[in-house]
Amino acid sequence: MTTLVVPDNEWARGSASPELIEAVNDLCTDDQLGATLACVVIHHGAVVAERYLPDTAPNVFRQGPAPDTTADTTLISWSMAKSMTHALVGLCVEDGLLSVHDPVGIPSWAGTGKEMITLQHLLNMRSGLGFVEDYVDDQVSHVIEMLFGRGADDVATFAADLPLIHAPGAHWNYSSGDTNIIARRVGEAVGPSTMHAYIQERLFDAIGMSSATAKFDAAGTFVGSSYVYATALDFARFGLLYLNDGWWGERRLLPAGWVDHARTPTPVPPTEAHGYGAHWWLWPYEQSLACHGYEGQRMIVLPDRDAVIVRLGKTNESQNELLRHRLHALIRAIPTS
Repeated sequence: MTTLVVPDNEWARGSASPELIEAVNDLCTDDQLGATLACVVIHHGAVVAERYLPDTAPNVFRQGPAPDTTADTTLISWSMAKSMTHALVGLCVEDGLLSVHDPVGIPSWAGTGKEMITLQHLLNMRSGLGFVEDYVDDQVSHVIEMLFGRGADDVATFAADLPLIHAPGAHWNYSSGDTNIIARRVGEAVGPSTMHAYIQERLFDAIGMSSATAKFDAAGTFVGSSYVYATALDFARFGLLYLNDGWWGERRLLPAGWVDHARTPTPVPPTEAHGYGAHWWLWPYEQSLACHGYEGQRMIVLPDRDAVIVRLGKTNESQNELLRHRLHALIRAIPTS
């Protein structure tokens, strides 16, 4: 595996095979996917493929014109931010501020079944809280209510107040609420007044994500479920941190074993198309990790190919299977290391 050293924002540039170019073009021009705004492929520490949606592209959006996107355009992470929240927990573990095996310690949970919920339960999406993750039906969607409704000013309290419907650790349920409870706990550990600086300095600045911005709610909690904005190349930097086992150049940022922590499988229902670890998805490639976000945001870490893929776009949930097919084809076009 190549250990990446990228000074400032200067990327090495490599060449792509005809097969890889074809796979990237197929992904970026398939209008059934809505729109692929940006696609970046990093192989052996170099950019080998990079494509953005220009303002001259056909109107592949179903509502309104396609925006002009360049290498400097910052785009929303949606749930790819969850994996960054995993990194922040790792930094706190490295600093001796948190242990994933301790109860979260929310005062309102004392004396209830919730008081046994640990950070590990939350990272594995096994809190037992009755959170409904639905992006279509706002009548039964806690995620819509949390991000855009009555929970928007205090996302963590909204999630923490939901009823416990399973014993902690007993049931897997994908939940943006679990992530925002983690983000609140991280903020408490580092100090609410310094949380913004902690994210910026310990994560973004440390790996050169100069475009990255994390968004906070009115209560001062990082909305770690959904809101990081960055360029495609800067999202790729985050993937490279995990590709390189938590090292950036000659400096270890994440604790030894933390990347393995991310990809240690937790049981998921058979209806799930991918495996799950700790705030990272698992694809069927050796030691792979992936960030998934609403509207088809994807970042895939592929150690067996020494590669990272970033795809950012606007894709309807109904087309996720087609998106998965296109991404598998792209992966197969990258030679194994």
